[in-house]
Amino acid sequence: MGQNDKIESPCTNICQIHPETRLCIGCARSIEEIMDWARMSAKERAKIMAELPKRQPRPEV
Repeated sequence: MGQNDKIESPCTNICQIHPETRLCIGCARSIEEIMDWARMSAKERAKIMAELPKRQPRPEV
């Protein structure tokens, strides 16, 4: 895979799934999204990337 072929990822290397929200604290993806990421189309990944800023990986106190 060439450098231009790399799949964009929101991963921040803070990989911890919050027990209540079931989202990664680092990137706000679900475990299912993380597992399927490499198999998703660019369009599917772009849709999720657009949604991530609106997600709350940790419950508000």
